[in-house]
Amino acid sequence: MNAGLALRDVIVTYPRRDAKGASLAAVDGVSLALAPGEILGLVGESGCGKSTLGRAILGLVPLAGGAIHWQGRRIDGLPRRAFRAIRGDLQLVFQDPTACLDPRMTIAESVGEPLRSLVPGLAPHERAARVHGILEEVGLAASLTGRYPHQMSGGQLQRAVIARALVVDPRLVVCDEPVSALDVSIQGQIVNLIARIRRDRNLACLFISHNLAVVASLAERVLVMFQGRIVESGPREALLDAPLHPYTRLLIDSVPDADPVRARRQLARRAAPAARLPGATLSGAGCAFAARCTLAVDRCRTLAPPLRDFGQGRKVACHRADEWRDGLPPDRVADRLTR
Repeated sequence: MNAGLALRDVIVTYPRRDAKGASLAAVDGVSLALAPGEILGLVGESGCGKSTLGRAILGLVPLAGGAIHWQGRRIDGLPRRAFRAIRGDLQLVFQDPTACLDPRMTIAESVGEPLRSLVPGLAPHERAARVHGILEEVGLAASLTGRYPHQMSGGQLQRAVIARALVVDPRLVVCDEPVSALDVSIQGQIVNLIARIRRDRNLACLFISHNLAVVASLAERVLVMFQGRIVESGPREALLDAPLHPYTRLLIDSVPDADPVRARRQLARRAAPAARLPGATLSGAGCAFAARCTLAVDRCRTLAPPLRDFGQGRKVACHRADEWRDGLPPDRVADRLTR
């Protein structure tokens, strides 16, 4: 693609802690495309590699394979100075705001800090005006700008982190679990803020979360990740209404239901197959999810399924997806994610 972000067969590896010599593929052959102004959701359980993928896009971890293109230019492996030239285009919103806000700096100083290194030509009064404007945009009152991080609430701190990412006027923001540490009511406010900023600025956003309900409220397209691989992707409504991978169905069914009757049924469905699941996970050949899948057959345990195109933007890595693409085993539960 000539504009936006494109990843092809990206691999990121880490040394194994057991010192056996082999590397662990935290990200294993991931491809994706993100257009200007689009919000793409990336969902999966903790440890699946989604945060590593986000950091790879931003040049914070090296690739072991594959390629990353931004605006038609390959950016993985660029020297630090060359990557610095595009750093203003690509920004990160952290999960923990205290990890990126210096406790010794006021909120205004922390938000304005990226301007000193990425937009050095700004005069002090211009820098102050931009900081004031972006803090107002994210909903932080002027009376808060002189406070220190410990004097602010979690929601206020996350707004400050979003302001810090936006102050250099990026084109793409990677949001890495930006609401997971917040109360539910505050989560909704931050999600609405991100949606509004995306719309007003035509900003591309990769929104990473373990919470499918949060992703479904924001993203137009969703990628589902398991053990370093994309196992399903597609438009939000289609994926939620008719999930084709058992792991996606598990994620949907794990979202709490406010109705007590449906919640009890949900709990029963989740508990019933648990006793039949093997205790060990698979390694090597086969589908990585087979050890946890009650629908697995012999070929699932011996042959890794490719990510196949099912049309209309749907891709699924499951040997048996054809069998239930026209009629799903589980109940349809997507309505409670989007209402």
